[in-house]
Amino acid sequence: MDRPLSYRMRPTHLDEIIGQTHLVGPGKIIRRMVDARRLSSMILYGPPGIGKTSIASAIANSTKYHFRSLNAVTDTKKDMQIVAEEGKMSGSVILLLDEIHRLDKAKQDFLLPHLENGTIILIGATTSNPYHAINPAIRSRTQIFELNPLVEADIKIAVERALEDEEKGLGKMDIVLEDNAKQHFVQSANGDVRSALNALELAALSTPPNDDGQIIITAEDARESLHKSSFLHDKDGDQHYDVMSAFQKSIRGSDVDAALHYLGRLIEAGDLVTIARRLLVISYEDIGLANPQLPSRTLDAIISAERLGFPEARIPLSFAVIELCLSPKSNSAISSIDAALSPIRKGKTGAVPKHLRDGHYSSAKKLGNAIGYKYPHNYPNHVVKQQYLPDTLQKERYFETSDNSKYERQLQEVYEKLKSLQFE
Repeated sequence: MDRPLSYRMRPTHLDEIIGQTHLVGPGKIIRRMVDARRLSSMILYGPPGIGKTSIASAIANSTKYHFRSLNAVTDTKKDMQIVAEEGKMSGSVILLLDEIHRLDKAKQDFLLPHLENGTIILIGATTSNPYHAINPAIRSRTQIFELNPLVEADIKIAVERALEDEEKGLGKMDIVLEDNAKQHFVQSANGDVRSALNALELAALSTPPNDDGQIIITAEDARESLHKSSFLHDKDGDQHYDVMSAFQKSIRGSDVDAALHYLGRLIEAGDLVTIARRLLVISYEDIGLANPQLPSRTLDAIISAERLGFPEARIPLSFAVIELCLSPKSNSAISSIDAALSPIRKGKTGAVPKHLRDGHYSSAKKLGNAIGYKYPHNYPNHVVKQQYLPDTLQKERYFETSDNSKYERQLQEVYEKLKSLQFE
């Protein structure tokens, strides 16, 4: 029992895989590959502890291919050469390459021809989105499969298997796992089966048996063995951007509970800078003219949060999120500026009308600049008929409001009236 419980309990067949039925269930792609003995190189990606290595080893055991495991960072090109030679001798070898997103160019260049000729069947494992993190040359030679996070029911199955298995698990030990203790392992692992199993083993080995030889694991033992949920949030990783996206979309969709959930995840990660920036963006992008005072109130809440720091900062942040969620919504500001930017980015700008050009230098009039400009403040209602857009854009219109708020409807009416005065 020198190896950790999570290592010993790794599946040896696809039928033993916990979760991931969209890949290994009957009729699904990896199952079909194995059944047909037609494996192709693949990349498996998803959070830690959800079965990437387990799937790789189960594939190898199910197909009787030779199986080797390397790490893209710590193992060398020479280690890969040894695997390639084994593949030449046996026909093919499955190589599980962990942290494949960190594969350097020399190792990549070595691998490519072996992937082409089938000497090495690569199973790359990564927590990063391969479409962002992995070189296109590798991606083009592999199939990419995303693994789903494990749910509590999956972790429970893994814990119960480990308690029952006498050969690889803890089945030979007389363990009594109290219900509250089991629940702690299941919930606090946060979908990471490796954390749950290793914590279970720690509790079992560190809890003295009673007079009857039983090892009774209580909720307190479980908490001592797994102190805190293994919360995954890499500020530079894909999950960070997924949480940020879900945070903004929940506020935009007026779902207070969901927005508070994602805010909680960002607070738990201690990412006050990102929270502050995103809330301010949301206040202008998604609320905007429907509630024009709210961006200022959001900024006040952000300033308060920054001055308070965590943990108290969570209070003004929650205040802002709830108000943003329940406010009327408008994207008129972002839609209008993006409509104006679109032709500019396509090269459609046009010359600034001469009467609007700068006239604050001595030769301006010689060029015909600033001549004929009408100063609006000299006219009734501070409006005068005059061309402002370049000739090529005269018919363009960028400002479009929604009718979500009284204020926006008023803005639209004012704009229509001004337009009629300027172009009548």
